[in-house]
Amino acid sequence: MERRAQGSSSMDAGVPARRRREMAAATSGAGRCRLSKVGAGQRPPPARVRVAVRLRPFMDGAAGENDTPCVRGLDSCSLEIANWRNHQETLKYQFDAFYGERSSQQDIYAGSVQPILRHLLEGQNASVLAYGPTGAGKTHTMLGSPEQPGVIPRALMDLLQLTREEGAEGRPWALSVTMSYLEIYQEKVLDLLEPSSGDLVIREDCRGNILIPGLTQKPIASFADFERHFLPASRNRTVGATRLNQRSSRSHAVLLVKVDQRERLAPFRQREGKLYLIDLAGSEDNRRTGNKGLRLKESGAINTSLFVLGKVVDALNQGLPRVPYRDSKLTRLLQDSLGGSAHSILIANIAPERCFYLDTVSALNFAARSKEVINRPFTNESLQLHVLAPIKLSKKELLGPSEAKRARGPEEEETGSPEPPAAPSSASQKLSPLQKLNSMDPAMVERLLSLDRLLGSQGSQGTPLLSTPRRERMVLMKTVEAKDLEIERLKMKQKELEAKVLAQEAAHPKEKENCSPTMLRPLARRTVTVAKPLKKAVVMPLQLIQEQAAYPNAEIHILKKKGRKRKLESLDASEPEKGEDCWELQISPELLAHGRQKILDLLNEGSARDLRSLQRIGQKKAQLIVGWRELHGPFSQVEDLERVEGISGKQMESFLKANILGLAAGQHCGPS
Repeated sequence: MERRAQGSSSMDAGVPARRRREMAAATSGAGRCRLSKVGAGQRPPPARVRVAVRLRPFMDGAAGENDTPCVRGLDSCSLEIANWRNHQETLKYQFDAFYGERSSQQDIYAGSVQPILRHLLEGQNASVLAYGPTGAGKTHTMLGSPEQPGVIPRALMDLLQLTREEGAEGRPWALSVTMSYLEIYQEKVLDLLEPSSGDLVIREDCRGNILIPGLTQKPIASFADFERHFLPASRNRTVGATRLNQRSSRSHAVLLVKVDQRERLAPFRQREGKLYLIDLAGSEDNRRTGNKGLRLKESGAINTSLFVLGKVVDALNQGLPRVPYRDSKLTRLLQDSLGGSAHSILIANIAPERCFYLDTVSALNFAARSKEVINRPFTNESLQLHVLAPIKLSKKELLGPSEAKRARGPEEEETGSPEPPAAPSSASQKLSPLQKLNSMDPAMVERLLSLDRLLGSQGSQGTPLLSTPRRERMVLMKTVEAKDLEIERLKMKQKELEAKVLAQEAAHPKEKENCSPTMLRPLARRTVTVAKPLKKAVVMPLQLIQEQAAYPNAEIHILKKKGRKRKLESLDASEPEKGEDCWELQISPELLAHGRQKILDLLNEGSARDLRSLQRIGQKKAQLIVGWRELHGPFSQVEDLERVEGISGKQMESFLKANILGLAAGQHCGPS
């Protein structure tokens, strides 16, 4: 922001209080633009929306004797406008281009619009939008006059010249150009080339492209063809007179030019580029335009669509998850131009008169936000197979290589000589053996063979996509057959092993029951008659396992959970059940002492991670134990754990039961 001491005192003369509040709200966006102006001297990336501002001259009879412009250009990219809130300050804006009052139509076209036409021949989309308040010169910028043609006639003239040069005989691409012309009037999409078609709908295809079914498309090969269709359609556009403009546009006009490219040689690629030339209707203040009745309704629809356009730009800049494209027909149609796949140019038209000050500031703020929008252009390219007559295939052609070899018989296989690879007898011999023709759709087979014959007839220009050398085919075929045989052999071996295991289990059911618990055996299937089967856990230290191996008649005790009580049961059903604490009697006092000593060592020397390896000790309790040990010193016995805050007596009892047996067994089996 720069201080200015003169030339600002006359701005607030005769401005009412309500008007001042609106002007203050409108100027609040300039500060944000000025703060976000980082790296203005750097060349902008190609995917960003490029913004150019055009300042029209004073209109005849609109400027008074002492009226001075409220906008002044600083250089070819920046301008400044007076700040109503502070007469000694000006607001500066930086854009990609600024065209002053003396700029011509050719300057604007050559500087901003002409460079993006080349992208259409690459299969990419482009768009040019004219934005600004009513009476700022948007239609003049886009259409112009016979003496000073605007962006639309100049762009079409150059584009048609480019397509004639690129699509000439001998070039690899054949190009065609079509045009469509529509308007959005009171949220209705109307075809200006065919006004009787009524309101059209806007759709989106599976690839995300915006299209309008039923929109008229006219092929054009020269500029005379374009004028023959465009001039009558322009007279169908809705215009009206207001206090600020005698021919005010009452709708948004969109000229869509589509460039289709088809490759003349294989692989017959197809490209499509679209050029959107958009003349937006200007925002209106009904208190100044004097709109009533139908004009008031029209201005309401225009302002609503422009408001949604501002919301879309704000959502894109803020990275919101939902961009309100569908809230308006205009933003739905501009989905490719803003945040989509087009190279976009926004031409903001502003007026120098002080009576347009509020509209000028609003347009500059919108342009400043729009230049932060990032598009992602890409090439719209697809492949299209050349259409040939259908080919009838014989029975041999539908057979794969291995089937054809077996069909020839052993005599032909012994006496037959190998065919020369340069002259195959049938089209199917050139196909890869990895995909058998008899397993494919006949229509697909015909298309593949047609394409292969066409590529073979072109000589060196064609690429043998579907053929491989004979030796490589034979190696691949043998490799595939060997792999298939190996897979079948492994399957048969697996089935034999499964049958053998089942036979052994059926012949020796008693050996299966009396086998040692250390042996690995498959789980026996049994019929469960109860609703919830009992859960059993075998608690056997290594010492008990060794004793069981030495003394086969020894008993193995199982800890069984039944209801809320735990009881010990013997594997022998006739053995009477023992009490709840009998499990402690099965462990020698030496093992218990080892377990308690190991727990005590962990409590005194182990870290929080080591303590978490104990049963019933989590992260929180481990940290409490470490803290208590640092504060009070080491534990003298395991029962001192009850003194730690957060560990109760009942928890201590369950802790000992869960850990002593496991640690004692681990201590015993460690050396083995």
